[in-house]
Formats: sequence, C-alpha cells, structure tokens
Amino acid sequence: MARKLKTDKLLFLATLVLLGCSVVMVYSASSAELAQDQRQVSYYYLLRQLMWVVFGCVLLAGVMKVDYRLLKKSTVMWPGLILTGIALVAVLFSEEVNGTTRWFNLGPFGVQPSELAKISIIIFTAAFLEKRMDRINEPSYALLPVGIVAGVVTGLILLQPDFGTAVTVLVIVGAIVFTAGISYRYIISTVLFLLPTLAAILWAAPYRRVRLLAFLDPFADPTGAGYQLVQSLIAVGTGGVFGRGLMEGVQKLGYLPYPYTDFIYAVIAEETGLIGSTIILLCFVVVVWRGLHVTRHAPDRFGALLALGLTIMIALQAYINMSVVLGLLPTKGIPLPFVSSGGSSLLISLLGMGILLNVSQYASAET
Repeated sequence: MARKLKTDKLLFLATLVLLGCSVVMVYSASSAELAQDQRQVSYYYLLRQLMWVVFGCVLLAGVMKVDYRLLKKSTVMWPGLILTGIALVAVLFSEEVNGTTRWFNLGPFGVQPSELAKISIIIFTAAFLEKRMDRINEPSYALLPVGIVAGVVTGLILLQPDFGTAVTVLVIVGAIVFTAGISYRYIISTVLFLLPTLAAILWAAPYRRVRLLAFLDPFADPTGAGYQLVQSLIAVGTGGVFGRGLMEGVQKLGYLPYPYTDFIYAVIAEETGLIGSTIILLCFVVVVWRGLHVTRHAPDRFGALLALGLTIMIALQAYINMSVVLGLLPTKGIPLPFVSSGGSSLLISLLGMGILLNVSQYASAET
C-alpha cells in the first residue's frame, strides 16, 4: 500500500539554486551583447529569462499536485506521443536557423519539439514496459514496439538535424529498457548495431566531421573550426579558483559565441571560478543522487522507470554540456538544464522535475 510522503526537499532546493544561478548568469553573460545592440531594451535577456523561470515554476508547482500515475493512461500517453510526432514533422518545414530546422514560432515564442520529445518518449517507454513486464524478453511483444517508436522519434530529430539530442533520446530509452530487466544479449546486440550506425551518420555530415577534428585538436585551427572550444577553454582557465567576479568576464565580450546559452558554464567558470562552477556541478550531483533515490523507492514499476528516465534526461544533458565546455566532448548544441537561456529547454526541464518531485511524494509502506 502506497502512502504519500513529503516532497524531496534536497531535490527541490538544488533546482531552486540552479534557477537562481540561471537568472544571475544569463544577465551577466548577455550584458555585453545588449550594450552593443541599441535596438534591444535594457535587461532584455534578464526579463525574458525571469519570465520563463516564473512560467516554469508555475508549471512545476502544478505538475507536482497531479498524480504521476495519470500519465500512463492511454488517454494521456498516446495523445502526447502523437502530438510530439506531429510537431517533429511540422518543424522540418519551418524556417532554417543556422542550417537547422529545430524551432518553429508560435506568436512571439519559439518552440523546440525535440525537447518535448524527451518527456513523451520517457512516459511512453515507462508505461509500455510496465504493462509488458511479464514477457519483457520477448522482442516482438515488448522490445520491438519501443524500438520502433524510439527509432521514429530519433529519425525525425536527426532530420532537423540534431545529432546530440537524438543520441540523448536513445541513451534515455536504453537506460529505461535496461532497468526494466531486459536480457544482456539484447542490450549487447542493440549496441553493436547502433554504434556503427551512429558513427556512419556522424561522419556523413561534413560539419560534424569538422567538429570532431576540431575537438581532437582545437588549437590546430584556433580562429576557425576550433575557435569556439578555444575561447571556452580560455574562459575556464582564466577563472582560476575564485573567478574574475560577476559581470567582470572578458570572453563574453564578443569572443565566446552563445555565452548565455550553450556556453554559459564557461562564463560561470570565468566569473565565479572553480568555486562557482563546482557549486553548479554539486547541484546536479544532488539531482542525480535524489533522483536515483526516488527511483529506488517509487511505489510501482512505472514510477521507478519514469523517475529513472527523468533523472537520466537531466543528468545526461548536464554532463554533455559541461563536457563540451571543458573540451571533453565535441561541440553539441545541448543547453545546461535549468541554467541556459531558452524557453523550451527550461520549461521541459521544470516539467520533468515537477513529475520527478511528484513521484518523490510516494513510497511503499515499507519505506
């Protein structure tokens, strides 16, 4: 018998700290661009980020009050998945931005369907596998349907193109399926199939090859392909232990591209040093720790798989973003959850956190 518990306070607190850092650092990272663009009102990015934070917190508070088990109902799960599919197809016909079609506009707001796809595929995979746990290792019964849905979603994301998000979706689904109890032989065979397939897709695009080579030796072309990574490493290196101080960063002054979105962690490292960047890292460590705690103590299989998927979603995005900034992975357009500027990413992250916090309110009677 499940009983309702209090919300996980550490998980909630870590999220609030990250949101607070987001507001401050987005303002700091965007200040140089606003100073150069007289067409924008003062505090434009700060006000926009505050708006998304407020909307996201309202969404989080609302989702926390809705029993997560409603998400596995067919009347919720399937319409959400179908809507995601329609959005992923529609965005392919939108206007190109930097050579990609990842966004379409709804009035003054930009929507990124691939962010919604992460939540939809997590809910579907968790709900579907819970219903078929009795024959989890029968490919045609449990694994094939999940594979088809994940393959279609991943394929549509690759067409945008967005290789990083596509790989993220596959890893999330793989983690959920593995935790559900699939046999190792299916895991190994799937990995052996996917690795060369993804490698071929990666190498087939010239711009991805350039990014990969720049990652291996960014200083071979510091003003060209390796420019972004070199500037990021300079920002991190000059921050030292205590940083230059808030608003005192240099790399954001036209040197580091996208300082308030994908490379905001570099600005944090430069202005707040090792101490500030470690605080951000520790917040994500807390999110992972408490998320896995929720997974372990969830009252049912759906709650456990759902919590795991959401935890992996946040943790993987944070890992990829920070690794790119530190030169540990090739450059990818993956934002830092809860921190980077951007409406779609922030709202989906807070939606996922709201669901995770709701699961944390329930535990088995033995807990």
